[in-house]
Amino acid sequence: MVEPKHKHIALRPLALAGLALMFSAGDHATAASARSKRSVQFVESRSGGDPVMAIVSLRNQRLTVYDADGWILRARVSSGRNGRAMPAGIFGVLQKRAEQYSNLCLAWSGIALHGGGLPGNLPSHSCVRTPFASAARPFDANRLGMRVIVVPGDVAAPIEIAHPTLPSKSEASNLAAVRAAQAVETANKAHQARLDAVTASREAAPLRMPVRVAEILRLRAERQLVAAEARLAFAISAEARAQAEEARTKALDRIVELQAQWAAAKADLQPKLDAVASARATAASAEALRVAAAQAAQASARNLEPISMFISRKSQRLYVRQAFQPVWESPVTVLDADHPVGTHVFTAMKLTSGNTGMRWSAVTLDDGRPRAGVVELQGRPRGRAGQAIEPTSTDSDSAKKALDRIVIPQDALDRIAGMLSPRSSLIISDEELSAETRNDTEFVVMLSSEQQGGIKSRRRGSGI
Repeated sequence: MVEPKHKHIALRPLALAGLALMFSAGDHATAASARSKRSVQFVESRSGGDPVMAIVSLRNQRLTVYDADGWILRARVSSGRNGRAMPAGIFGVLQKRAEQYSNLCLAWSGIALHGGGLPGNLPSHSCVRTPFASAARPFDANRLGMRVIVVPGDVAAPIEIAHPTLPSKSEASNLAAVRAAQAVETANKAHQARLDAVTASREAAPLRMPVRVAEILRLRAERQLVAAEARLAFAISAEARAQAEEARTKALDRIVELQAQWAAAKADLQPKLDAVASARATAASAEALRVAAAQAAQASARNLEPISMFISRKSQRLYVRQAFQPVWESPVTVLDADHPVGTHVFTAMKLTSGNTGMRWSAVTLDDGRPRAGVVELQGRPRGRAGQAIEPTSTDSDSAKKALDRIVIPQDALDRIAGMLSPRSSLIISDEELSAETRNDTEFVVMLSSEQQGGIKSRRRGSGI
C-alpha cells in the first residue's frame, strides 16, 4: 500500500485549467497521525452549519472554513515550494469526487488542496496539503460553488457588512416559496377535479342503462315493423293480410312507446352527461395548470442556486454566473477608475427579516495583502502544532470604500435581487478574469502581484 504522503491524484484530462480543492475521506481519516489530529480544530460552542466559504492563509499556513455564523473548522496546511507555490486568488468548488482520495475541485489545472502529511514531509507541488483528520467532515458538507479564498497574508476573517450597493432584499426565496405553494395548491385542485370527474361519471352510469335498453327495444320493434310490412305486401289470403296488419300496428305502437321511453331516459341522462363533460374539461384545465405551476416551481427552485458576480475595474462590467454558466452581464461604472480598488469578496451569508433580507460578509485583499496590518514572519508559521491562529478581521472601511466606487444600473440591481440567495457572492477586483475562468467554472481571480505557482507553466488538464 502506498503511503498517503506519497500519493497524488491525477484528474482526468479536461479542456479547462484552474485549481482543485481536495479533502480526503473514508479509510484515510483513520490513518491520520496524532500529530495531524492535533493540527485540526472544530467549533465546539455550537453545531456547525453548511460551509459557506473557506479561507487559506499562505503566510500562516492555515485553513479556516466558515458557515453563516462563523468558523467551524481550522487546520494547519502545507502550501508548496517556491516556484511551484500555491497561487493566491479566489476560487469556487466545481466538482466533488470520492475516488480513493475524496476531493472538491475548484478549477481544472490540477492544483489542489488535498489531504496528506504536514511540514516535515515533502511539501505539495503547487498545492496545499491539509491533515487527513480535517478532510472527512468538510467533504460531505461542502456544496458545489462554495467560495475558496487563498490569501497570501495572515489568516483573514470575514466581517459583516451592509451597503446600498449590496442588495438588502432577496426576492428569489419568497418567489420560490410562493410558486411552491401555488404548485401544491394547483396539484390539490387537479386531484379534486379528477375526483369530481370520476364522481360525475359514476352518477351518470345508472341513467345510461334505461336509454340503452330503450334503444335496443326500439330497434327490435323496428325490425318487427319491417317484417310485418313484408308479410303484408305478400299476403294472399284475407286472414294473412289481417294478421300482418295487426302485427304492423303493434310494432308501430311499440316503437312510439319505446321512443317516448328513450326520450324520457335521455332527458334524465343529459344533465349528468353535461356534468361529466364539464367535470372532465375542468380536470383537463386543472391538470394543465398543475403542470405549469410545477414547472414554475422547479424553475424557481433552480433559481435558488447561488449566483456569482464579478466586477472588474479594467472592463467596467458586471458578470453574473449561476451553476457555473454565464447568465448575463451588464455595464457598470467604477468611479475614479484610474486608481486601484483592491480585491474584495462579498458573500450573502444568511436570509434575515423573515427571509426577505440578506446578511452580507466581506473579505478584503489589497494588492494581494489583507488590508489589516500584518507583520512579516520569519521561518515557520506562527502557532504551535494544534494551536489555532486567530484570524485578522477584514478592514470594513476598505470594503465600503470599494463599494462606494461601484455604480450598478438599477435594472441590474433589480435583476440581482430576483436571483439572490444565500451563498451568492460578489467579487470586486482590479484584476481581469483569469484565463482559468471558462464554461463550467466559477469565477477565478488570480492576484497578479503574487506568485502564480505552476498555473502559467502547467498544461490544461494536467494532473496534480
